[in-house]
Amino acid sequence: MPSNTLNITVIQPDIVWENKQTNLANYESSITSITDKKEVIVLPEMFSTGFSMNTAEMAETMDGPTVNWMKQITRDHKCILTGSIIIREGDNYYNRMLWVQPDGVVYHYDKRHLFAYADEHNHYTPGDKRLIVSVKGFRICLMVCYDLRFPVWARNLDEAYDVLLYVANWPEKRSIAWRTLLQARAIENMSYVVGVNRVGKDMKGLNYIGDSSVFGPLGEMIFQVSNSEAIQTITLEKEVVEATRAQLPFLKDADKFIIL
Repeated sequence: MPSNTLNITVIQPDIVWENKQTNLANYESSITSITDKKEVIVLPEMFSTGFSMNTAEMAETMDGPTVNWMKQITRDHKCILTGSIIIREGDNYYNRMLWVQPDGVVYHYDKRHLFAYADEHNHYTPGDKRLIVSVKGFRICLMVCYDLRFPVWARNLDEAYDVLLYVANWPEKRSIAWRTLLQARAIENMSYVVGVNRVGKDMKGLNYIGDSSVFGPLGEMIFQVSNSEAIQTITLEKEVVEATRAQLPFLKDADKFIIL
């Protein structure tokens, strides 16, 4: 049934490089420790491996161990779990964000904008469609990391969503862009924006400070955490989005176009 509130639990981890077993064990411990009501739990981009181009060894199929682990977690904790992993389908590899429900239903979004600066475009196949999921009356648009830099792809056409959700491995040296663009996406789309990132250092020597954040539909900061692992539950209110759009109907003046 629809509800006025939705709990989003952000997990900001230090990912152990290409060590799925350790990472999944750490997440399971973190999820078990959550004392707030579990509804939607968000892990970062490539949460089981780090931002790896080692597709030959790290990729799994949709019936592989990580997807099955996610299904088990959602059944055990009666919650939704989301984040991206490396998926293989035929000869193609995808940076795929999964939305796993406790009823066993799995939706997915394949990262549209591949990060050529890190050679991602030579290892992965880009997605070609957006995904908006629904839970408790909230409509949530799923996005991955570099997608954040491309506002047209995220544009909230016809008020299609209430929450814009990004998962990422976004390094410290570009953290100003991360924080600024998350806030900008909230303002221009008049929606909640949730961005979930990692901390620590990867095997490429890149440092991550997290800055996992939640912004409201006017760009107001609701939550942000930096420089440490964190688990935090934030309660979103549907009435805040509805009241903001009713009072300030800016989206109705937006340019009309079609995202193919």
